[in-house]
Parts: sequence; C-alpha cells; structure tokens
Amino acid sequence: MVPVSTSVSRQRSERRIAVHLPMRVRGCDTRGITFEEDTSSENLCRSGAAFLTRFDVAVGSNLEIRIPFSNYACRRAEADFATYGRVIHVRDAASVGEKLVGVQFTGPRFQRVFRSESAA
Repeated sequence: MVPVSTSVSRQRSERRIAVHLPMRVRGCDTRGITFEEDTSSENLCRSGAAFLTRFDVAVGSNLEIRIPFSNYACRRAEADFATYGRVIHVRDAASVGEKLVGVQFTGPRFQRVFRSESAA
C-alpha cells in the first residue's frame, strides 16, 4: 500500500483558483498499469492543478495532462493545453473510491486566466 500524503511540505508560490475544467490525465498507477482518465480540475494555477481520480497514483509519479479548450467559446481558435505534471500530494476525497491529486506542472505552465467559480 502506498502512503497517502496529508500535507504539502512547501509553501505555494501562487494562489490556486477553484475552477472546474475538463481534463484528460494519463500515467501509470501504483501497480505500474497505464491508465487514461477523463476528469476535471478542482483548482488550478499557472504551475499546477488538483483533480479527482479513481486510480491510485504515487507521490512523485509523472502524468501527462491535457485541458481541451475546444469546449469553450473563444474569440480565436486555441490549441488544447498539454503538459506534464509530477504528483506532489494524494489525499482521500469526500467521494468513496476517489483521490484528490495535486500536481506541479513540469512542462509548459498554464497561461489562461479564470475567475474562481466561488466568486460571486
């Protein structure tokens, strides 16, 4: 069994924004089995994101992350955001069978700006 991190050991340099965007995550679980999952972000910033997954992933593992922009009405055609991320924390989620995973982007950083969904 892989230990579940309960805290982030370093101070975040950017504030995460609560926004739900569709994401496709690909990687290997703790047993070494490759997976691909459609999920959504719980929050994000330019250098990382958190999302729910039903797969067991280990802290330190690397994931491929894609956020499609084709689902949003944009003034100009925009390519999907694609990057890599390193898992920095894994926590049990409120929903049974899911984990909340936090990743730090190790590839391109997220350049879009969003208002928090919790803002009125």
